[in-house]
Amino acid sequence: MADVGQEEDFEAAKQKALKIDAETVYIEDLRREFIEELCFLAVQCNAIYENVYLLGTSLARPVIARSQIAVAQKENCVAVSHGCTGKGNDQVRFELAFYTLQPTIKVIAPWRIPEFYTRFAGRNDLLDYASQQNIPVTSTKSKPWSMDENLTHCSYEAGILEDPNITPPQDMWKLTVDPICAPDTPEDFTLFFKKGLLTKLIFTEKGASKIITDSLNLFLTINIIARRHGVGRIDIVENRFIGLKSCGCYETPGLTCLRSAHLDLEGLVLDREVRALRDQFVIFAYTKVLYNGLYFSPEREFLEKSIVASQEHVNGQVQCRVYKGGFSVLGRSSETEKLYDVSESSMDEIGSFEPSETSGFISVQAIRLKKYGAMKNEKGERL
Repeated sequence: MADVGQEEDFEAAKQKALKIDAETVYIEDLRREFIEELCFLAVQCNAIYENVYLLGTSLARPVIARSQIAVAQKENCVAVSHGCTGKGNDQVRFELAFYTLQPTIKVIAPWRIPEFYTRFAGRNDLLDYASQQNIPVTSTKSKPWSMDENLTHCSYEAGILEDPNITPPQDMWKLTVDPICAPDTPEDFTLFFKKGLLTKLIFTEKGASKIITDSLNLFLTINIIARRHGVGRIDIVENRFIGLKSCGCYETPGLTCLRSAHLDLEGLVLDREVRALRDQFVIFAYTKVLYNGLYFSPEREFLEKSIVASQEHVNGQVQCRVYKGGFSVLGRSSETEKLYDVSESSMDEIGSFEPSETSGFISVQAIRLKKYGAMKNEKGERL
């Protein structure tokens, strides 16, 4: 079992596995690896799928697969297995990772074996079987949705959630407080970035200022703060890699804050053309790699080098606030990066910028547009 930060009784899960005839149970703590190698890189890149999904499930799969193959190699296994459905993205993510990490491995995927899926057409059939065999499970027929949790988020799908016009029940959400019921007082904190990577958090606890620099503790603390203020809930319809649309709900509290803060800091310190190139190509391509399960690929290595290069000057701090499900920025600054010059940008002083020089700039930009306008007038076409 991979511990990627889900709130789970691992000892109970171990005993359950042994009772159903597992010979050996490994429980691997992958939280730090997950945060430092996947989540922080996603923040650096501002990775986001279809403008809404922060890839919480996708991000965890590479570290889980890598650990699973390591255990399989230790035990001299010829095959590995997973419980992903035949309609989802995760089967692709896991299996592409397995085959890259150990090209000779065999994969057993029950949900694609006809004898299995004709007997168990869906979740209700499996719940009946679990009840008959006295196998304890967390899902019930009254709450039949599936959940996938890790340190960054919890996802929910299936059951009543498959109707895109159904509002998710309030008792479904596991991680975050209902924004309506969140504290009436906002909570402020400051995030520090170096080369686009989160390095420090300053916040207030019981009236005293606290500083955290350890990556795992930092992420855990951001999650705690964001969760109690109801940050990071979404209910979406997304396009799966295999071609189907799916409905799902996600809670991504801490990562929502980190991505938003990083994105804001870039406005202050990142060169315009570097940002444009990164936004037009790298974010989309890297997000696609993560979502489609191509983490262990040459294109991912290439893209990550591009991400690192783009973040050389993303250094500074962001003052943040969470309140009633929302995240906002109170201010940002950088001691090392000087792209923003208040005297040049100010509307109250001239500074070193000569306004008269803008006339030539506008004239050059207008050359082709004048010709375009003249052409449209000649044709009698309305602009």
